[in-house]
Amino acid sequence: MRKKQMAIADIFDNLRRVYQVINEQSKKAKKQTGITGPQLWAIKMIAESSPVQVSELAHKMYLHPATVVGILNRLEEQGLVIRTRTREDRRIVDVNLTPEGNALVVRAPEVAQGLLAAGLEVLPAGRLLDIASALDQLVHILGAQEVPPHLILSPEVNLPRKLEKN
Repeated sequence: MRKKQMAIADIFDNLRRVYQVINEQSKKAKKQTGITGPQLWAIKMIAESSPVQVSELAHKMYLHPATVVGILNRLEEQGLVIRTRTREDRRIVDVNLTPEGNALVVRAPEVAQGLLAAGLEVLPAGRLLDIASALDQLVHILGAQEVPPHLILSPEVNLPRKLEKN
């Protein structure tokens, strides 16, 4: 029974650590840049892949395209990104950073979401499935299956994949 109690304590401590790091880095990003962690992550991803299409950016950020559009709307209002239709196909919109957006990337801190994505991407598929299954179990324990997944310190809500397929 002692092993079980230790494992539960470890789970609580590790959840606390994950929350703390994401929360603290999001607050640091907001304080240093004036934008949320998810907005900063979007800017960093755009800087790496510019020009990028919304669907490609959503894929890179593991977010629903509608969520990314909301993030881009806020970034565009602040003059940090610009969206332009391509000449070849007017339906396709490319996203680029403005000079202000590029300047912000240079002085911006690292984003926890980016660190997490990079760390998960190198794990083998089996390990990822184990982590996903364990987190699903935690969500079920808390009865949070229907809770919309808000992005940390952001007004954005990510559309769950289960709803996305409908």
